[in-house]
Amino acid sequence: MTRPTGRSCCRSGTDSGSLPHPGVHPACPTASEDRMTCRRSASSSVRFCLLVGAMVAVAPVGAQQEPAKSPSAARPAARGPIVPPIPDGTPEELLKYIDQLGEPSAMPTSRGRLRYYLKKAAANTVEAADRILARSRPGDPVHDRALAVKLDGLQTLSKLGDPEAAALLGEFADTLGDVKDPALAAAVRRAALKARIQAALASGRPEAALPLIPSVAAMLQAAPDDEAMAEAAIGMAQELSGMPGGDQAAAAAFEAFLPTVEKSPHPAVRSRAEAVAGTARRLMLPGRPMQITGTLLSGQPFDQRSLIGKVVLVDFWATWCGPCVAEIGNLQEQYAKWHDRGFEVVGVSLDEDRGTLEQFVRLKQIPWPVLYEEPVGPGWRHPLAGYYAITGIPTVVLIGRDGNVITLDARGKKLAAALEQLLGEPAARIGTR
Repeated sequence: MTRPTGRSCCRSGTDSGSLPHPGVHPACPTASEDRMTCRRSASSSVRFCLLVGAMVAVAPVGAQQEPAKSPSAARPAARGPIVPPIPDGTPEELLKYIDQLGEPSAMPTSRGRLRYYLKKAAANTVEAADRILARSRPGDPVHDRALAVKLDGLQTLSKLGDPEAAALLGEFADTLGDVKDPALAAAVRRAALKARIQAALASGRPEAALPLIPSVAAMLQAAPDDEAMAEAAIGMAQELSGMPGGDQAAAAAFEAFLPTVEKSPHPAVRSRAEAVAGTARRLMLPGRPMQITGTLLSGQPFDQRSLIGKVVLVDFWATWCGPCVAEIGNLQEQYAKWHDRGFEVVGVSLDEDRGTLEQFVRLKQIPWPVLYEEPVGPGWRHPLAGYYAITGIPTVVLIGRDGNVITLDARGKKLAAALEQLLGEPAARIGTR
């Protein structure tokens, strides 16, 4: 395993981004998304999916290519497909126009041009659908088809980052009270909520997502086998956990969503809960007890009962982690000040080599217990790190005298301030009076 160095936290892996796969149209439902729009408007949506599938064939910008040797090589390169204007026709003619948007006259020559075409085509799809809806009655085949393609267009705009798409989807959902097709109405409400989630996360403010948690939980409870909604809910919680200051919001989201997702009759939905159980367990620790198990560096089993009545800092670390080693001096200072007043540290080493760890502990004269397990396979294999999904170190957990976790943010000066608040003035200072 590659071991990062420097001031940044050491991580066990790379975080995956949230952009759609380059071979899949953002509005095209995948295995984990809603397929209803593709079923309902296959003549346009599926062709959009096929169009974007060709993105992988588009040469990257700046790639060197052999110049064409035909006479046409001297002609200016086409700038890509043009979205035709919306015709002033009948509902049937407008539907035909929408279908044609999925069959551009030429392939885009770059991802940027393809993205531009899709955004313009989606906007025109929504406008053309609105014209159809204004000229038809609920229950008419063209009216129902227009509802479906409008949803398709708004979803595309939302996933392409249109800032107004979330509000438009919400307004659209509010107009569907009398729609005879409950599946379509549910799909629009789900899409509207997903767009609001996306907009809240894009703001970078965890507090913007908090008001959405009850709505997402209610929708999950109404459809516990909805894989797409479960994916959106769990994804929301995970995104929040990666935001600065987002742990509290992420914990609230996990606490609201996981009970439903874990009990879903759909195996794929339950697997999503299993995949994030460790992260949820860690983020939901504040206010709850922490399970601390393992083997001491001496080979003896660790007894958590030895911590009863103490303030405890659990420190996930490794000797090869620069920020971890830099924090050792602060831990030793706080340990010397507060240990006699009831402060204890439990180190959980993610080192791979026992000899290196033992030498470091002796050299630094670390006085607190250190848990260590022989790694099995690549990566971090300490059971406690896996149980709480520790993906970056140093990670610390501060536990109060009552055995409940106080905070997951207690390093440096924050640790010193927390200990003074919890234990009073250090014994050394009292002795000098």
